[in-house]
Amino acid sequence: QVQVVESGGGLVQPGGSLRLSCTASGSIFSALVKGWYRQAPGKQRELVAVIIDGGITKHVDSVKGRFTISSDNAKNTLYLQLNSLKPEDTAVYYCKFGANWGQGTQVTVSS
Repeated sequence: QVQVVESGGGLVQPGGSLRLSCTASGSIFSALVKGWYRQAPGKQRELVAVIIDGGITKHVDSVKGRFTISSDNAKNTLYLQLNSLKPEDTAVYYCKFGANWGQGTQVTVSS
């Protein structure tokens, strides 16, 4: 039974925007720490942003000012808004609720 579903990836030109969504069942969504990670080809998976206890947000330096993590508790959905995208943002993006991972969604930034 699928309990975490991601969507929103795609191909976008440099400077473009995407919004990633991740919906989870109630028991999983209630995790105190929710986050987005990414894994580029040949590289390790890395943290992008987290939201803690529904309010405190942290973004890694490479995405600060461009990406924004948020959550909608009424919809059991975690979001990642990606603006001013760069080719180096190309990766598979994963959401994570506590110890539960999403299946990943591909983001490709290319002209």
